[in-house]
Amino acid sequence: MATGSEDIYEALKGVLYSDSAINGEAVGLAMGLVMLGTGNTRALEDMITYAHDTQHEKIVRGLAMGMALIMYNRQEGADELINGLLDDADPTLRYGGIFTVALAYCGTSSNKAVRKLLHVAVSDVSDDVRRAAVMSLGFVLFRKPGAVPRMVELLSESYNPHVRYGATMALGIACAGTGLDEAIDLLEPMMKDSVDFVRQGALISLSMIMVQQNEAMNPKVGTIRKTLQKIISDRHEDAMCKFGCALALGIIDAGGRNCTIGLQTPTGNLNMSAIVGMAVFTQYWYWFPLTHFLTLSFTPTAIIGVDSDLEIPSFKFHSNTRPSVFDYPPEAEVKAEEAPEKVKTAILSTTAHAKRREQAKKRQARRESMDVDMTPTTPKVESSDKMDVDDNVIDTAKLAEEKGEAAPTEGSTKKKAEREKVGYDLENMSRVLPAQIKYISFAQDGRYQPVKKPTGGVILLHDTKSSESKSLLELKAKKKTNNAAAAPVVGGSSQQDTPFTPARQTGDDALAALGFGAAAGVGAAAASGVLNAVDEDVEGGEEAEVPEEFEVEDEDMADDE
Repeated sequence: MATGSEDIYEALKGVLYSDSAINGEAVGLAMGLVMLGTGNTRALEDMITYAHDTQHEKIVRGLAMGMALIMYNRQEGADELINGLLDDADPTLRYGGIFTVALAYCGTSSNKAVRKLLHVAVSDVSDDVRRAAVMSLGFVLFRKPGAVPRMVELLSESYNPHVRYGATMALGIACAGTGLDEAIDLLEPMMKDSVDFVRQGALISLSMIMVQQNEAMNPKVGTIRKTLQKIISDRHEDAMCKFGCALALGIIDAGGRNCTIGLQTPTGNLNMSAIVGMAVFTQYWYWFPLTHFLTLSFTPTAIIGVDSDLEIPSFKFHSNTRPSVFDYPPEAEVKAEEAPEKVKTAILSTTAHAKRREQAKKRQARRESMDVDMTPTTPKVESSDKMDVDDNVIDTAKLAEEKGEAAPTEGSTKKKAEREKVGYDLENMSRVLPAQIKYISFAQDGRYQPVKKPTGGVILLHDTKSSESKSLLELKAKKKTNNAAAAPVVGGSSQQDTPFTPARQTGDDALAALGFGAAAGVGAAAASGVLNAVDEDVEGGEEAEVPEEFEVEDEDMADDE
């Protein structure tokens, strides 16, 4: 990717000219990925020419995305290509022109690019082009996530479902990992949209915004997680919406909740692989396996300190927050499977009528046979006869209960104090969220100090006590397990002498491979030898002798005798 290799490009062009629809779409993307950001004029001319000549829409779409990738971060250098593609009569090439705007001006917040995208979003006759135009706003404005909700607020209420879907994805791309409340407020009602793919986009975007968020950072996380679990388990939900929900559940817990989506590096530069991965991910609309490109956008959230030898020393740094603020979100509770309830037996209406008539007859018969007596009245107690009660008496039992509830145990107070304690230490290579970086500090008298202000990720450390021996962090790698010792075999042959191969073997070969040599005999002789063997671990025990082999006579010899 981004190598600009002419040899690879020529090989891909040879496959493109075979005019296969499936191969051509993949080749178009591949050519763009190889020439990523180079602005290669010859490659662009070849791709535009073939896109006009071919009749396959898949090939045209692949080439359109490939041209957009070639113009990554070219800004004004891509304007000529953009104008040519947007004026084309083919809507697929106009679609490529929109993504060329998105990738050429990604992260620039360019007013010219935003105006062009908004104009196409409300004027183009193709739903695909309008959807891509609204979606591309997220790429251009991802460095200013707070501006996107206000810009797409009206578009999110459009009558066109494709425009609404584009608005959801623009919010997800621009506000990924921020937990922005304004974006969440726009997306929540769209989870109940009447169109299935709009709900799909809302679910995916919500998960992209909520990645690595917990209840302390955003109280709506729990509700959204429950909604995702409910949708994925609903048998009557649309397949497209359930697909988006399945993706959302994976994105919100990306990398075991140790990754976030970062289209820019911690220092503020463009993250090329993340932007390209996100752009190709949006093409899952046409071919769902392209969802895997989203993994290019995942960025690990950790502080990894290395010294001048690029070794990982063992040291601690301080986080001036409560542990619960940036802790892992709680895992979803898995309910135990309940036994299916017994289905009630269906009762016919005629049977029910007959039972009701029979019960009515029985009630009528009981009324006629009963003698009704007047119910005796209970005499009222006069106020003068009431017992005098002291109102000041204290209920000791109730007081004891209240006292027991009000007085917590000593252990619970200690736990509460530990939980609410502000500030805690973290080991090197610990999970640190981007929002947590500003609370991280290194001890002034510590041995290891960062060379520059920590921004997350890999940090170069200065060893203030380089003359002393250093303690390195033990990396948890898989240790090689030794093979188990061969068990003692009757007859003295071991399994190591005759290694077992998975090839098909005869009966004698299989027994030999399992350790039964010639001395052990075969068949009943070998079995009797094992059964009669004396335990060698017992003191004074002797190994039983191996019985002699059975002599088998041929039938011909028996007949001769």
